[in-house]
Amino acid sequence: MPYSYEPHYFEDFEEGQEFESVGRTVTETDFVVHSMVSGDWTELHTNRHYADDEYFGERVAHGPMTFILATGFVYRCGFLERTVLAFLGMNYMDIPAPVNMGDTISLDMEVIETKDLSSRDDSGLVIIDTTMTNQEGTVVFEGDMKFLIKSRK
Repeated sequence: MPYSYEPHYFEDFEEGQEFESVGRTVTETDFVVHSMVSGDWTELHTNRHYADDEYFGERVAHGPMTFILATGFVYRCGFLERTVLAFLGMNYMDIPAPVNMGDTISLDMEVIETKDLSSRDDSGLVIIDTTMTNQEGTVVFEGDMKFLIKSRK
């Protein structure tokens, strides 16, 4: 059931548990806002006439924007609402295909590890493997996200 998951504490996560996001269509506004916030105005993302003649044949999303969209899907699902303490990084991240303006993307997630931390008694580590696809099922992002999640204790 996408989107309306209940918040999860560390103890609620189990290896193999899966989540699914809703979809969303990427717009020109997304491209512009990302350029404004990041300061990255590279023409492959912002100049239609230039990008039309380049490798992809059209403007494509910034790589970091693709990552940010993925993290947004994780949070939007609601299972980290008020329980996440920190995003701790990733062991790997791949962007095997571009996100194009007008693509509708969604994210599949699977808990691949939960770990008690000897240094903390208020939280634990949860690693979630993610795969983002477009409307054609093409994988546009993959990576594992590491989160520090509150314990119920």
